[in-house]
This record gives sequence, structure tokens and C-alpha cells, in this order.
Amino acid sequence: MSDAKQPRQSRDDRLRVLLNALAPETSSSIANSELFAAVCRQYAEPATDRVWLALAVLRADFPTRDQVIDMVRRIRLDGAEVALRAALRSPVRRGLLSSGSVRPVRVVTDVTVVDVHHTARTGLATGIQRVVRKTVDEWVKTKDLVLVGWGSTFGGLRELSAAERTNALYGTDPHAGHAGIGEVTVPWKSTYILPELAIEPERTLRISALAEFSGNTTFAIGFDCVPLTSAETTGLGMGGAFAKNLAAIARFDRVATISVAAAVEYRGWRRMLSGAGLSGPVIEPVFLASDAGTVTDTELAFARSKLVIDDLPLLMCVGSHEPRKNHLAVLTAAELLWRQGHKFCLSFVGGNSWGGLQFTTQLAQMKALGRPVQSISAISDEILWGGYRLARATVFPSLNEGFGLPVAESLAVGTPVVTSNFGSMQEICEQGGAILVDPRDDHALAEAVGSAMFDDTVNADLRLEAAKRQNKGWDDYATELWNYFHKIS
Repeated sequence: MSDAKQPRQSRDDRLRVLLNALAPETSSSIANSELFAAVCRQYAEPATDRVWLALAVLRADFPTRDQVIDMVRRIRLDGAEVALRAALRSPVRRGLLSSGSVRPVRVVTDVTVVDVHHTARTGLATGIQRVVRKTVDEWVKTKDLVLVGWGSTFGGLRELSAAERTNALYGTDPHAGHAGIGEVTVPWKSTYILPELAIEPERTLRISALAEFSGNTTFAIGFDCVPLTSAETTGLGMGGAFAKNLAAIARFDRVATISVAAAVEYRGWRRMLSGAGLSGPVIEPVFLASDAGTVTDTELAFARSKLVIDDLPLLMCVGSHEPRKNHLAVLTAAELLWRQGHKFCLSFVGGNSWGGLQFTTQLAQMKALGRPVQSISAISDEILWGGYRLARATVFPSLNEGFGLPVAESLAVGTPVVTSNFGSMQEICEQGGAILVDPRDDHALAEAVGSAMFDDTVNADLRLEAAKRQNKGWDDYATELWNYFHKIS
């Protein structure tokens, strides 16, 4: 769709949208010639939520904190007429006019807006993206949601296209696009939910102002504080970007962490906010689902062809290869076991990431020596769920996790896990089915993996424990999360 065919909004159109949101009972009776004066009367007193709305609508661009404060001051000093005329003459609006198109704006009232900007644009299927897709897919079955993303400059929200919505829910079209300029969607007297991690500077800047000033109710899922607590294991710049995320979340109403361990981290951060005169959000853990998934015989055979090497017993490790996941320790433990004469194959399932060069180098060297080890980056449900069922055991010795979804998924299927003896991983394994180990001790890790893989009695006992676990489905998690967000204090 070309820009020339895009719907456009005139100055009066924009004023009408604003007045209809502020005074819907009288807006339709106001003539165009009286629109500006009628809007000015709504700003005799500069309430911050109304100022935020005015800037978002008149400029088709969500305001920052400084912009809201500046307009409040201008109204108090010079009056509403001067301040609103300045908003109408904003550089953003002039730039749009000069390009021949003015982005249309709509205000949505009394709705739930769910920000899935990144999930709608990626094919990644593990960790955060998996949580977002599973949760929102459950919500849309029974809730009326507006799924949104951000424009290319992160100036404002817009409703997802049909293709983007499909990818947000199922991850089937990571190249989904949006035709034309896109209508800016402004929530008013509504609920804004952020179920994913937002780290883009312009995005977090505007989310922060939305949470502080817009009057909308704001909720978020809190995954972990790894960029702060284990900063040495994250990519360059991630710590600073995550701090911007926390600066925005500080103004939210509620945060649901994915584990008790993550809640401990977030509550520690919230205590620090008192030094800035902020109370921070309500923080409670809502434990993630432990879904067993499904797989057909055909899909299981496909997974076997991809994961099992030379019909050897399979040890599977799921997750990206960032240093925090501790995959070098897994390679070392496997090498120790191979040198002891054990016969098995090792398959890593997960994409490459920052800091993964040492892992990929070591993996290549071991393959060159003839070790039955491989890494598969193209993850699909049949490979993931088939792999969990084919594996004799899985291993997940992470150094820091908000939850550790592969641990929960493996146990839900009934496959024993070797994982870390602290934090959320220990929390997941309280019902049994796992061997807990110090992930920084390579020999202890090798011994634990050896027991889970080659001691038939240990393996059988762990499988029995896993079979007795009470697992939470994604429908239960989504319902529990929704109820927590909407709980009356």
C-alpha cells in the first residue's frame, strides 16, 4: 500500500478524536469551528493523564516524561490555548505533513492492549517468546485483546496486521510486515500489558511515560534480573538497556515474576527505588507452566533422525549458547564420560548467541575428534518435544535463570534432568525427577549426568518421581496470571 493511499487526518480530525475521548457525551454536538475552543476548555487544569493524551493524539507520537512535564508547565504559565497550539505545531507533525501523509490516530477506551512488538517479529521459539506466545494464545481464546507493536521509530503503538498477529501467537511468519504507515493506537482508561522484555531505548522511554502519566493500568511479566545479577554473562550494552527497562517498569502497577527466585530479585530492586522516592510495582510470583507438549509417531521419528547419532542413548541440552547457560561445562562433562568409556550422544538444541564463540569452537574440535555431539539451531515443536521423549536424560546446568523452562518441560514429559542446585532450577525440581548439582564443578556435573544416563535404578527412580509430579498447563498459567493482574487490592 503506497503512502498516497493512506488515510489521513486533518487538524480538526485530530481535535475531534481528542475531544471524543475526553468528553464523548458532547463531542458530536460541537461544530468544527468550535473544536479548538472546546478542547481548550478541557485543559483549564492540566491533569497529567489528559496532557499525555493530548500529546499522543495531536502529535501521533507517544510523549516522553519531559514532554508531558513541559506541557503541564506551559499550560500553567501561558494557558491551554498556547500549549495546545504548540502541540499542533510540533516538529513531528510538521515532518509528517511535509511527507504528504499524516498518520491517523485512534483512541481505544476500556480495552486491554497487549504489547508483543518483538514476539510479532521473530521466529525465536524458546524462553521469553515461548512464554509470550503460549500465554497470549490462551488469553485470546476468551478475552477481547488488542495486540500491538511499535512503529519503526518506536514513537507510538499500532495494532498488529493479521500476519503479525499470527506470528505473535504461533511464530510461523517471522517476516510478517505491515502495509503503509499504520494507525497509531492510543490506549485511554484501559489496561496495558507488557508480557515480553522491552529494551529498545525509545520504546522504554515512552512506556515509562505511559505508565507514569497516562492513567492506564499497567502490568508486566518479570522474567529475571540476570543483566544486573550476572552482568558478566550478558552481551555488551545489555546491562544498560535492561536498566532502562526497569526504569519503565518502576512506574507499573503490577509485575508477575515467573518464579519465587525471580521475585526475590525484583523485590530487591524495588527496595532500592525508595532512594528515588518511588514505591515501585506490586510484585508476586506466578509460577510458569510445565507443559508436556504433544508429538505424533511421525514427528517422533523425525526428531530421532535429527537428534540421535548412531542409535546411541541421547543426552539433550536445550537452550541458547550464551555463557550463562554453561554449555562449556556440559561439553567437559561429556568428554569426561566418553573417556570413561560410556557410550552416548549429546545434542544441543538452541540458537547461537552473544559469547557463544568459545562453545562453537570447542564443539567443532570435539566433532573433529569423532565425538558424537552436535548442535541444532533450527528449533521446531517436533524436535523439541520429540527430543524430550527420546532422551535418556537432559542437562541444564545454568548459572542463573528466572525459571529454566527446559527443566520444567523435560520433567513434564517424564525425562530425568540434571540441573543446578540453586535458584529457580531447584525450585522447579522440588517435586522430584532431577539430580541437583553445583554447575561450577565439572566433575560433579559429569558424575550426576553419568548416574542419570547409565545407572538404570537411578534413571527409573527419577522417571517415577517425574511421573508423579503435578504439572501446570498453559491454560492454568494464563488464567492465574490474568487473575493476579486484575486482582482488586
